Amino acid sequence: MTGGPRPPVAPAYASDITTRKGRALTGQRTFTDIVRSRVVESPDREALILLTEQDGTLRPETLSYAELDRAARTVAARIGRHVAPGERVLILHESPRLFGIGFLACLYAGVIAVPAAPLGALGRPEERITGIVKDSGAGCVLTSLAEALDVTQLLARTGHGRVTCIPTDADITDAVDAVDGGQPWQPPRREPDDVAFLQYTSGSTREPRGVIVTHRTLLANHRAIHAALGTVPGSRIGGWLPLHHDMGLIGQLLHALWLGGTAVLLSPVAFVKRPAHWLETISRYGLTVSGAPDFAYDLCVRRVNDSQLAGLDLSGWQVAVSGGEPVNSATMRAFADRFAAAGLRAEALVPAYGLAEATLFVSGDRATCAFGTHALPAPPAAAAPEREAVACGRPAGVEVRIVDPGTGRALEDGRVGEIWVRGESVSPGYWGSPRDSADVFDGRIKDGEGGYLRTGDLGALVGGRLCVTGRIKDVIVVAGRNLYPQDLERTVREVSALFGSGTAFGVPGEREHVVVVQELRGRSRYGVDLAELTAGVQRRLSEQYDVVPSGVLLVRPGTVRRTTSGKLERAAMRRMFLNGELTALHQWVDPEVERLVRRGTPRKGPR
Repeated sequence: MTGGPRPPVAPAYASDITTRKGRALTGQRTFTDIVRSRVVESPDREALILLTEQDGTLRPETLSYAELDRAARTVAARIGRHVAPGERVLILHESPRLFGIGFLACLYAGVIAVPAAPLGALGRPEERITGIVKDSGAGCVLTSLAEALDVTQLLARTGHGRVTCIPTDADITDAVDAVDGGQPWQPPRREPDDVAFLQYTSGSTREPRGVIVTHRTLLANHRAIHAALGTVPGSRIGGWLPLHHDMGLIGQLLHALWLGGTAVLLSPVAFVKRPAHWLETISRYGLTVSGAPDFAYDLCVRRVNDSQLAGLDLSGWQVAVSGGEPVNSATMRAFADRFAAAGLRAEALVPAYGLAEATLFVSGDRATCAFGTHALPAPPAAAAPEREAVACGRPAGVEVRIVDPGTGRALEDGRVGEIWVRGESVSPGYWGSPRDSADVFDGRIKDGEGGYLRTGDLGALVGGRLCVTGRIKDVIVVAGRNLYPQDLERTVREVSALFGSGTAFGVPGEREHVVVVQELRGRSRYGVDLAELTAGVQRRLSEQYDVVPSGVLLVRPGTVRRTTSGKLERAAMRRMFLNGELTALHQWVDPEVERLVRRGTPRKGPR
């Protein structure tokens, strides 16, 4: 498998993105305008390189800008026969190829794209899909011929039988250059403040919230990414992140198209089955920018063997973004050390912070070291000790303030509080939720200005760089001390090499209780003293945090739930624990916590 010659590295360029011929783009008011200009200028340039696993090998398929445009126009014309401009269209595609075509077709048709996890995704995709259909009022769904029947049946049995299914892969080789009546096809006129798509957050599946992304906020965020990461025209950008998630969609697919470059995409399933696929893609196809959450870098350190490493050339990987969950400096250092032999430069590792409500990117820069940590005091009104946090670079294109979430007062440099963001990249709000939008997107600093996005994340500004410490809702308060679950989780993993993914969360009672759910890797439970491992977790947390967990559950691999972007779903794990839905290989649970478990639901697994 070969990817052809690597693209030349273009020099840094001015504030206006330029074309490959060096001309500045002018009059580009929407993302659709940008893509259409790319098609006109470079029709034969590779827009997408799509990698599909066959017999353990990734096989490439290439779509030029002209081919992508032709397929998208075909599907856009088909969409236009079912829904009007401005209506919502759900995109349910596991295939990166069909997703890219379908998303662009929505832009071309002037409808609002609504990306969602496909039926084959982990978790409870059916419940989430129907929740999004209801919340968005979607008029049709883009799916594949293979999945159309299943999707149609799902919609029918959940009361959404009126929603039309359109197979994106049905006869998309022949372009439709005319709409009904024989007139030449033209995309509907769109304005910068028109909605481009809805990005549903990875929170509750029962009450999903769709972040509104306009063309204005989308273009502003691309400018911020470019300024912070130094991306250049013609770049090859990509990776394995799911395209229904903001980091994969905006950071890997759309940013490549915005640059007039090439998006090189493989599936999340291919990465999980064989993490080396990601690094081999970067090596063979000359990707200069790619990123993932912290757990993916850790997975590569543990599962890419010496033989696989020997075949890698990562010297052209200029920006390796770590984002989507708290950045662990130990993970970054281990990754840099492990793959230095493949030409990876340590300075390529870039910690970053962002969230869907700010379109994607908030902070990060190539001058911030991924290994350094800052000692931060506890948030206001907490008696917690100092903790270490990695800086996620300087804010780009937005203003960031650190605010006491209780009083609304702005905090000085180095103090931990809630991260508030204001700027052109910030979404105007949630779809159809004015009350939630007012609560989240109109934060007002006491004795100061308003219009800030309240992120719900905790952090501090240190020397102009943003340090992120965790989520407010995840913080566990024990005896007046704030404990960050990611710190507890990291400490638990150090107890044994047999430990894989794990999570910690608080369970409220007469006092707050700490519960740990920890996976054992593979067949490692055989011949292992599980009771001693459980005691080891209790001892380690007691020694380092002066807290004894009220529950420790050792479970099989795959038990700990994550979103499709890799974030731990601590709230979901807490709910499953309290509902008695976790099957443990071994567990110890305090009797007081045992009584909190839903009455009538038997505890599972040996004690």
